[in-house]
Amino acid sequence: MSGGPPIVVRGLNHFFGHGEARKQAIWDVNLEIARGKLTILMGPSGSGKTTVLTLMGCLRDVQEGSVRLLGAELNGASEADLVQLRRRLGFIFQAHNLHDSLTATQNVLMGLQVHGKGDPVKQAKAASHILDLVGLGDRADYLPGNLSGGQKQRVAVARALVSNPEIIFADEPTAALDKQSGQTVVQMLKQLGQDRNTTTVMVTHDNRILELADRIITLEEGRIAKDVIQEKPLQIVQSQSVS
Repeated sequence: MSGGPPIVVRGLNHFFGHGEARKQAIWDVNLEIARGKLTILMGPSGSGKTTVLTLMGCLRDVQEGSVRLLGAELNGASEADLVQLRRRLGFIFQAHNLHDSLTATQNVLMGLQVHGKGDPVKQAKAASHILDLVGLGDRADYLPGNLSGGQKQRVAVARALVSNPEIIFADEPTAALDKQSGQTVVQMLKQLGQDRNTTTVMVTHDNRILELADRIITLEEGRIAKDVIQEKPLQIVQSQSVS
């Protein structure tokens, strides 16, 4: 793990479409994301926040500018290099993307098996532990069809966290959750930063969780309009370990 910022963006531009239909969506974005912090990207629909998130998370090709992720340049990176980088990341999306034929535990185990990590017994214990932490220990053997929307999202969160990623990219992770469940999820991400120096970058419209953010970046029309480092973000004082 390098000692510098885990994410460094310089002169980032991005376009959609081709020819006369080509339209610029991101304009000269420059930023550094600090290690172990919870950074929130905000902005109206179409402001470019999810595009920036997916570019930083090597889910979309960098066209112009530089994105350095965990010390590696993404512009021009090979697919093999991108695959290796993705294995060091966790992803949480608004659409939970669970496999309907697999139980909650089996869905979480996929977060470990794609990395080829550990033996099956340790993997099963890790999956059970993380499901307990997100409040679904009693739903471990349930299929997604028997879970509520909020419970499905918590399974997706558990799947992203179980492999101890260095960076978590989250796109509207609390959109399907009630206030208490949403705050629990974000508190877990915040705690990962405190306990394990895990970096979280989150896109959200949820004003209920802003007090937890270390930094709030607002995008408008593909540009950074506001960048605020919160001097005293809410800290997790009494918490259960997520190790």
